[in-house]
Amino acid sequence: MKTTLLVPTLNEIESVKIIMPRINKGWIDQILVVDGGSSDGTFEYFQNKGYEVIKQKSKGVCGAYWEGIEASTGDIIIPFSPDNNSIPELIPALVSKIKEGYDMVIASRYLGGAKSHDDDPVTALGNWAFTKMVNLFFNAKFTDSLVMYRAFRKDIVERLKMDERKRPVFEYQLCIRCAKQKLKVAEIPADEPKRIGGKRKMRPLYNGSTLLWQMVKELFIR
Repeated sequence: MKTTLLVPTLNEIESVKIIMPRINKGWIDQILVVDGGSSDGTFEYFQNKGYEVIKQKSKGVCGAYWEGIEASTGDIIIPFSPDNNSIPELIPALVSKIKEGYDMVIASRYLGGAKSHDDDPVTALGNWAFTKMVNLFFNAKFTDSLVMYRAFRKDIVERLKMDERKRPVFEYQLCIRCAKQKLKVAEIPADEPKRIGGKRKMRPLYNGSTLLWQMVKELFIR
């Protein structure tokens, strides 16, 4: 099985210079960068370093996922945040766990003593509440349903009929539909360090309302 590390970027120059050199290219088969229109030199950095980088045509992180998945060559996809929220050294553990036969493996910030150092009271409450709702309504046992950092088999995107291409709910929809279809999912503990530089793209009110709407919709979709 081949693995694609999918790296969505938007003005991350300060962090990518620190984080990307920590990634051993022997861990994966493809590093694919999807740049959402950086103006700080992020795109040029990846080009100059010889990374495979494409200019995103759609908008938002969900659009970056879809463009990346369509351009990927791996059987396993790992979305990776280059702002220091994702720990590179955990890549081999995610790949190894998938190869044990799991459809998705989540790098959970709330499992086995792991902690998010980037949470604030609003995001911590939101993560807890939305994960509890998935577990309650869809008979799941997640500890972290919203984190970007995870590995999943590329073919489950089609098997689960993933269809949201604009709103930032990809991770949540993936968890819900894995639970509904009873796919094999595991979690490993993974700290989330504070981001380096740049600006957080998440907007609590907007993201919360779209996640809530997605959950309600999923209750009526078989």
